[in-house]
Amino acid sequence: MDLSNILVIAGKPDLSELVSQTKGGAVVKNLVTGQKYPVFKNDRISSLGEIRIFTETDERPLQEVMQAIFKKLEGKPTAFEPKKAESKEMFDLLGEALPDYDRERVHASDVKKLFAWYNVLLAAGKIDLEEEKPEEEAKEL
Repeated sequence: MDLSNILVIAGKPDLSELVSQTKGGAVVKNLVTGQKYPVFKNDRISSLGEIRIFTETDERPLQEVMQAIFKKLEGKPTAFEPKKAESKEMFDLLGEALPDYDRERVHASDVKKLFAWYNVLLAAGKIDLEEEKPEEEAKEL
């Protein structure tokens, strides 16, 4: 599972996937609607591959957190609507999937986004349990 080409764009709903880069920005596809649209260099864009979740000892990449939730929920979507769910219900599920998350630095708004993104990625078929494999270095003979 590679989240580096999955993007969060400020002011745009849902998640988007990078389709191609252009001279002045990029073309992305909304993962929910499938609509393609341009984004520009001045847009605030974050890659899910760069996002981390605080734990008691360090930070965990979002990819690992998504895989832990996927395992906990056995590949099913959340039983609740993240935007309307009680914070306790979401924190309880996060605690089961990622027991060492930092309870002081991870906020309810973060957890709502996390589970909303999880549901979108799951529906788009972007979550799997495959580890990222480092590219093999070229061997000289």
